[in-house]
Amino acid sequence: MAVITFVSQLAHQEQDAWLALLSTKLPNEAIKLDKDLSVEQKLQCEIAIVANPDADILSQYPKLIWVQSLWAGVDALVSQLSDNKPTPSFKLVRLIDPILAQTMSEAVLTWVLYLHRDMPKYLQQQKSAQWLQHRYLLPQERTLGILGLGELGKLSALRLYENGFNVLGWSQSDKLINGITCYSGDEGLVTMVRQTDILICLLPLTSATYQLINEDLLTNLPQGASIINFARGGIVANHDLINHLANGNLEHAILDVFEQEPLDKSDDLWSNEKITVLPHISAPTHFESAGEIVTNNIKQYRSNDQIPFYIDWNKGY
Repeated sequence: MAVITFVSQLAHQEQDAWLALLSTKLPNEAIKLDKDLSVEQKLQCEIAIVANPDADILSQYPKLIWVQSLWAGVDALVSQLSDNKPTPSFKLVRLIDPILAQTMSEAVLTWVLYLHRDMPKYLQQQKSAQWLQHRYLLPQERTLGILGLGELGKLSALRLYENGFNVLGWSQSDKLINGITCYSGDEGLVTMVRQTDILICLLPLTSATYQLINEDLLTNLPQGASIINFARGGIVANHDLINHLANGNLEHAILDVFEQEPLDKSDDLWSNEKITVLPHISAPTHFESAGEIVTNNIKQYRSNDQIPFYIDWNKGY
């Protein structure tokens, strides 16, 4: 029986839960932790399942054909495998789960409404026992701009549109989404940002998007705009963001992702009243759903040698 390696730095309890689930769904496969494989088994292994792996371990598997990630985001792994190294010979498959897109769109709608209904202001007012009502805007009076129109961005854009908001979207390539005004390219980015009251980031982290939300972009946002980052911490230049919050150009920022996670307890972001810090909760992997998708990918590969949709190493997604 061929062996599938499970390469992970998750806690032992979480590793065991994934192994049990995947082994139950794939009774004809031998799925084992990397540490439990012999050198000979590693030399013959063709499929790996990974979750927060030590990327260097994958070099011990010379016959790997493809690697299945349990997460939708693979930018950290791509960076570890690509930086100053030859392009890996194996294909990297990220988790594509419709439930994940639904979960993200739910989080986007939740926190857009939080900002739209001025919840940060009312939270601060409560601390000082201040009774002050703010002017209500209709959803169609609020323009939302989404950075990234992949599966997560597209569904989030449509969900916001269905709730009455004026929704714009930007991606690196042209997109067409019913009800959403879409932009692309450098000029399109500036055009969208200049109209945006709440900017929502759902981009992958690549060399092209690293610190994309910086001084130049923030300066183009309208006075009093807010930001939601549910993508990756490296996309936002925190120093520039904090400056724009301090000078009043930006109203509020909701940050769910950071370059260092967990966020250090001494980090000033925790105490900034204009920043809401979340512990990377916007779109967690759904255990059962992800298990079903991964097992189906492996079953289909065994039946027809067809590797699931895999990332482009040059693009990083």
